[in-house]
Amino acid sequence: MTPARIAKFKQVLDHRQPDLTLIADQVNKPQNLSALIRTADAVGIHRVHAVVPREGYRDYRGTARGSGQWVEVVSHPDNHSALDAVGAQGMQLVVAHWSERAVDYRQIDYTRPTALLMGAEMQGVSEQAARRADHHVLVPMMGMVGSLNVSVAAGIILAEARQQRADAGLYDHCRLDAAEYRRTLFRWIHPQLADYCVRKGIDFPPLDDAGELVEPFVG
Repeated sequence: MTPARIAKFKQVLDHRQPDLTLIADQVNKPQNLSALIRTADAVGIHRVHAVVPREGYRDYRGTARGSGQWVEVVSHPDNHSALDAVGAQGMQLVVAHWSERAVDYRQIDYTRPTALLMGAEMQGVSEQAARRADHHVLVPMMGMVGSLNVSVAAGIILAEARQQRADAGLYDHCRLDAAEYRRTLFRWIHPQLADYCVRKGIDFPPLDDAGELVEPFVG
């Protein structure tokens, strides 16, 4: 592991936004889920929530799959679990959903703790998610097409969230707690050893400033 690579890891972690997340509400196309995760990483989201589709996921080997190693993806069996998880963190729930109360996505204050929920293209968001939402948002459309690909729409909305947060200085200092920072950095520098420790229930050993183990590891 080169010093430049470790410095890149630290730079990325210094910009992570623990109070901004994305919920994929039964997004059943794996390429769309991969694109959502890639977008989440790009705007500094640390953790994504995915409600597993009832029919499961088809196999997919697209180029965006690698983004999953940089963003933690928490799988949920149903909407209740995902919505309760972000609700417990005090996040406002913003749902991309056309309704009578939907507003332009730029009218929302994304500097607040925020969970953006995107639904599958065909089914849209669940009724439960729509009911529990604090805000419904839409991306204004000027053409004949009535909707955007889910990953494109998420990218547009999250770009607004990133800009608002940048203007508010939320990327100017590290916002991850120290323990989460250390765990994530260890996973990125030593992924195989991290997986071993998790399987065995062993605490991650400490690292020095160069990303090396302070003491020889004995499993």
